[in-house]
Amino acid sequence: ARHARRPLKTNYITQKAPRTYLWVKMDYDFKTKLAAERERVEDLFEYEGCKVGRGTYGHVYKAKRKDGKDEKEYALKQIEGTGISMSACREIALLRELKHQNVIALQKVFLSHSDRKVWLLFDYAEHDLWHIIKFHRASKANKKPMQLPRGMVKSLLYQILDGIHYLHANWVLHRDLKPANILVMGEGPERGRVKIADMGFARLFNSPLKPLADLDPVVVTFWYRAPELLLGARHYTKAIDIWAIGCIFAELLTSEPIFHCRQEDIKTSNPFHHDQLDRIFSVMGFPADKDWEDIRKMPEYPTLQKDFRRTTYANSSLIKYMEKHKVKPDSKVFLLLQKLLTMDPTKRITSEQALQDAYFLEDPLPTVDVFAGCQIPYPKREFLNEDEPEEKAEKVSAGHCGEDSSSSPPAEEEVQI
Repeated sequence: ARHARRPLKTNYITQKAPRTYLWVKMDYDFKTKLAAERERVEDLFEYEGCKVGRGTYGHVYKAKRKDGKDEKEYALKQIEGTGISMSACREIALLRELKHQNVIALQKVFLSHSDRKVWLLFDYAEHDLWHIIKFHRASKANKKPMQLPRGMVKSLLYQILDGIHYLHANWVLHRDLKPANILVMGEGPERGRVKIADMGFARLFNSPLKPLADLDPVVVTFWYRAPELLLGARHYTKAIDIWAIGCIFAELLTSEPIFHCRQEDIKTSNPFHHDQLDRIFSVMGFPADKDWEDIRKMPEYPTLQKDFRRTTYANSSLIKYMEKHKVKPDSKVFLLLQKLLTMDPTKRITSEQALQDAYFLEDPLPTVDVFAGCQIPYPKREFLNEDEPEEKAEKVSAGHCGEDSSSSPPAEEEVQI
């Protein structure tokens, strides 16, 4: 009987093995055929030697079509590694859905199965606020101050708010707004138009809201991070983007980051950052209980009480800070800035309210071309060497790369492709 059962087992194996082999071969053939039919970025675009920056997930190249079908310039963003991080997946998914004149449009996604690379194709933006502000700051340092035109500041702010209002209306938070992530189109059909970029930290925030601790340990570059995040807020709201816009607005007006401070290792799960809070209070003053009633409910409030004294900041105020930069406290410019930089997130102005502010109704009115038809004084992006040290590339890059020396993304799980 024992010997009689052996042929059955042998037959089972001989029947099963070819079936398994067939499935594996079919899968391999399908993937090979798909890879052969898939458009390859290197066949369609010329980009070698045209690296213009380093982004959150990889390098960024200036590219043109090889077939000459159009003369447009494109930005090719290469996702590095053997897979795609969850942040990169979020960026790709979001950008494919978002359609607004002030949000960077994802034109196409290229997948390369052989070398496991992913390429994102965007319209190319020649400028960004990081470089624009740097240009004006350098002019001050060279004793030839050239201030950002007030009309240009207004147009930039209006378009940033318009783009963020669109995101917020679609239940999306950017969460990493900073000058390097605000692009400005150069010469062409969209000349002088703002494009909000680098949606890597963006998240849908429709209910139920998840505690911040369950998500990325670090969300926003320190200098542009809202005080409620620094005090350990359990949930995030649209107000964190509004605070960051207020910081950018102040920087456009003064050519200096308003809350700059010493940067430490930001890959920390502890949201409390003493130096950053100290800088905010040194400019704004210590928040009075009546101005921010819920501050006592903040998880890091006991640490705040232990480390800070209200009297230390008795002579500090946003009015005094901006007066040093020749912005009058009764001006519409200052009044809007004050609403954007309100300490209590529940009292902070919304993007919709800000767009209706009186500041935008007085001359000069905002223009679609932020350069208002004038000659663009800012230099074009420089190409970076392929073998340039990563540290240097990060410091000089911006725009589509959306990265500067003040931040680096947290490590994330990768998804194989």
